[in-house]
Amino acid sequence: MSKTTRTVFNFGAVALSALLLASCGGHGEEKKDEKAAGGSRQTVSAATVTQTSLDRTVTASGTVSAWEEVPVAAETGGLTAVAVYVDEGSYVRQGQPLVQMNDVLLRAQLRQQQAQVQLAEANVARDNAALDRAQQLKERGFLSQASLDTALANQRSSNANLAAARAALSQTQTQLSQATIRAPVSGLIISRSVTKGQIIAAGTELFRMVRDGRLELDAQVPETELSLVRAGQSAIVTSSEAGQTTGSVRIVTPEVNAQTRLGLARISLAPGAQLRPGMFARANIAVGDQPATTVPTGAVLYRDNKPGVFVVRGDSTVHFQPVTILSRTETQTAVSGVAVGVRVAVDGAGFLNEGDRVNVAQAVGNAPAPAAQPATK
Repeated sequence: MSKTTRTVFNFGAVALSALLLASCGGHGEEKKDEKAAGGSRQTVSAATVTQTSLDRTVTASGTVSAWEEVPVAAETGGLTAVAVYVDEGSYVRQGQPLVQMNDVLLRAQLRQQQAQVQLAEANVARDNAALDRAQQLKERGFLSQASLDTALANQRSSNANLAAARAALSQTQTQLSQATIRAPVSGLIISRSVTKGQIIAAGTELFRMVRDGRLELDAQVPETELSLVRAGQSAIVTSSEAGQTTGSVRIVTPEVNAQTRLGLARISLAPGAQLRPGMFARANIAVGDQPATTVPTGAVLYRDNKPGVFVVRGDSTVHFQPVTILSRTETQTAVSGVAVGVRVAVDGAGFLNEGDRVNVAQAVGNAPAPAAQPATK
């Protein structure tokens, strides 16, 4: 190969290498430009966040408790229980006997005091008659004033003794009556702590009752929704163990727990519910039509187990905005955490990631949009 030929060959090789480098460099810049522009865009439909009036339901949960718990205790002490008539789970009427204590000694005291009363009554009758005779003799001048005063004092003493005897008799009659422990109210026996043969001390709790058998749910309501709950509102109460029943809000307590930020709504349960005190249950309280910020139900997604929506920003990028779900229907969901008037992605939102660019195919209120399709280049 001649010198001239080698020179031409080397020049051609250098030119070819430069061309290849230029070609590779051009493709790199093109990819960078494409990445900066957001790459291919997803086509989505969008809806505007609006405020409307919805039939709201407040969800709360809590523990079933007695409407009013009534402890039953002994008033007379030191006696032995000789009979126990009821057990846990029994429904009793007011005045129904629950426990009978040994009253033999009390009955003996009663008979003795009845005799004391009879004796005191006889003394009163005797002294009344003596006073009448003394007054007649005094009027005729046959009796001194001192003797009349003595007769009057005897008569008053006899009346006082009669009153004391009657009081003692009444006390024994009361103690005898208290030896039979009766139900103070009608209701359901939920606990029993007395057994036959037990010596009962005064004040010892023997039973605990649920007055009238009425139960209620102590439902804990978030402070943000507490103002919506009112006395008289209906509720559906559900338990995984006892099924479903109805109820109504009896009262909303005025205090909010400073640690949990929860208020308390006491929901009276319908008679015949299978719930028991201490059970856990949930309540859906119907609070009526309330203003609510709503988005299409299809716009609500979950990321890291947290609900949210993709907000379409002015530069056509999207931002995942966490929200709190207040209520949900098939078409609309009431939320908090997103402003009224912003646009949110609906169809195609499930394919988006934070910061993606989108093409909005439709943005008309909360109307459903066509299914999202990938954008074509």
